[in-house]
Amino acid sequence: MKRRTFLQSALAGAATASLGGNEAGANQASKPNILWITCEDISAHIGCYGDAEATTPHLDALAAQGARYDNAYSICGVCAPSRSCLITGMYPPSIGTHHMRCNNPPPSHVRCFPEYLQEAGYYCTNNAKTDYNFPPPKTAWNESSRKAHWRNRPDDDQPFFSVFNFTVTHESRIGTLPSGMREQERSLLPAARHDPAKAQLPPYYPDTPVIRKHWAHYYDLITAMDAQTGEILRQLEEDGLADNTIVMWFSDHGAGLPRAKRWLYDSGLHIPMIVRWPGVIEPDSVQNELASFVDFAPTVLSLAGVTPPDHMQGQVLLGENAAPPREYVYGMRDRMDERYDHIRAVRDKRYKYIRNYEPHRAYDQYLNYPESYPVMQEMRRIQAAGELSDEQQLYFRQEKPLEELYDTDEDPYELYNLLDDPSREAVINRMRNAMNAWEIEIGDLGAIPEFALGDWLAGPTKLASDPDPNRYPVASGGPWLGRSAEKWSGYLNSTDRLRRITTAKALGTFGVIAPLVDEPDPLFMYWAYGSMAHSQLDISESNWERWSWMLESEEAPRKLGAATLFVERGRADDAMPALRELMKYENEFVRLTAVQLLEQVGPSNTVAKQLLEAAKSDKNNYVKQTAIHALTV
Repeated sequence: MKRRTFLQSALAGAATASLGGNEAGANQASKPNILWITCEDISAHIGCYGDAEATTPHLDALAAQGARYDNAYSICGVCAPSRSCLITGMYPPSIGTHHMRCNNPPPSHVRCFPEYLQEAGYYCTNNAKTDYNFPPPKTAWNESSRKAHWRNRPDDDQPFFSVFNFTVTHESRIGTLPSGMREQERSLLPAARHDPAKAQLPPYYPDTPVIRKHWAHYYDLITAMDAQTGEILRQLEEDGLADNTIVMWFSDHGAGLPRAKRWLYDSGLHIPMIVRWPGVIEPDSVQNELASFVDFAPTVLSLAGVTPPDHMQGQVLLGENAAPPREYVYGMRDRMDERYDHIRAVRDKRYKYIRNYEPHRAYDQYLNYPESYPVMQEMRRIQAAGELSDEQQLYFRQEKPLEELYDTDEDPYELYNLLDDPSREAVINRMRNAMNAWEIEIGDLGAIPEFALGDWLAGPTKLASDPDPNRYPVASGGPWLGRSAEKWSGYLNSTDRLRRITTAKALGTFGVIAPLVDEPDPLFMYWAYGSMAHSQLDISESNWERWSWMLESEEAPRKLGAATLFVERGRADDAMPALRELMKYENEFVRLTAVQLLEQVGPSNTVAKQLLEAAKSDKNNYVKQTAIHALTV
């Protein structure tokens, strides 16, 4: 993109409008149409990215007419939190939309960005997926349905913002193979199929016929999606709108396959992205600057002549208001379906730094949805047979390192953790500091347990209408700056509640015990007892007696924290009365946390088995799935 070209185009548009002498024409010339074409669950396995396996003629042609982005990233390796970020221009952990399908309404001042476009005269359509992790207001779109289209706008001169989302590449379509697809989807598959024998598998997958078949089918689905994209672009040409429409094509996150989707490796976060802007973006160009999903909303608003609201956390990527290039992009992983986790990542153009806040959780936690497909079942089979290579076995580790660092130039699949490499010390410290600063800036809510998140968002700690990030500092990065007791005690004594709670969790990450005093904050105590549970500290019998009263607390955080401590330390029988009570709570995330403790105990415990059997009919599907898995595996 060249500023001179942009200004020439803008001046030419203004001149044309004045010659036409009508207001509608001027409006059309000064406000470009904007078209988003999105697809699901693919990485940059596109011909224009140099992938010889890919068959993507329409996308290759689009890239030849515009710019291919080599460093574009989703915020999360799964759809709903990522789409929350896209529609709001906000990082999900800062507004409470970071857990998968959490359905938390964002703070009242955070709006779906098409609302601003409508106020500026745009006709906004969405065809058709929302999945924003919260119910979209009716004002989000002029039309959101499978029939939504720019062609439905009442005035052909009205500028539009239209979204088309293609689901044919989704994980569910990869996993079922053609025999399990709907006929409408199966008809999209290319006549010339990709040959499984020629598949170039990533090194973290075992080389078996089943996995080769899925990998080839994944490429077939990309070809099918390419044809769908071509049809939308054909309609744009047919309507004579291509020259005045900015087209942005991208995927919602990486490939819908194990160790890609849901994860913070590039296989999960790195997305293909193509932008065509006739007369402004130089054809067949390559953009190497970092781009994040959080930038997309402010970018579209700016292109439409709307000043992005101050609360948005991204920056403008294109046009005369483009911000200076980013130094970092960020990623997050929290609850995925029924399983909790808490991971953050930061990346520059070369290095990826990952911080695991819950290293005791296995990489391969059982998730009912992906486990239902043959590709994951095949990986389980090979792992059980002891036939995985060292690289393939990484995904089945039962604990995570506290931190990970990868040189993506030398190690594009992120297999070799460089954290202990003394030659990278400066890089490690720089990336740690970048992570710390980002978590503080956005007020990361990752340490607020989900069962307490709704009250937190609705209470006095809710973001104000004019949020000041300094009001919500988070010290999650504190212990990574140095493990001195002085630093920790400073954070623990902070008057900022989020800082103290997050520090208690960070201490537990290191296996360091937060002070077990008569702490009035139940969320602090939840993590304090969690850190005790995962530490190697000996606990005297007198202390067991002293702390057992917590099992009888009426506050869910204290009761859950104590139950975790007793279960983890082999005193499950003592915790059963508390777990029985917790499984009666109306709060579904209290029940989800409790049922996973029951799963850990297992059905060999009579009381645990009774509670798990009862949970098979729980109204929350995640609770139900966890109970069924505990009883059948």
